[in-house]
Amino acid sequence: MTEERITETTDSQGNTHTTHIVHEGGSGGGAAKWVFLLILVVAIAVGAYVMTQTNASEIQANEAITDAAQDFGDAAGQVGDAAEDAADAIEQGQ
Repeated sequence: MTEERITETTDSQGNTHTTHIVHEGGSGGGAAKWVFLLILVVAIAVGAYVMTQTNASEIQANEAITDAAQDFGDAAGQVGDAAEDAADAIEQGQ
């Protein structure tokens, strides 16, 4: 960004003096850009961490449900076997 300032002054004798100042600044906000980029990188890292933790929790929940269903199936099989054994014992007793 370029800033240009022209100042004209006239003294009591009528002489005019002109001052011409040109200031060429850089793009500005150098430190602000770095701070913004740092905050952006941290926010992305935190978001990625939260997403991976959420996915891990869902996987653990699914595994727990699968294990519980497997245990229930095993227990049902054992009840069925016990009922069959009891039926066989009754038949042999008669």
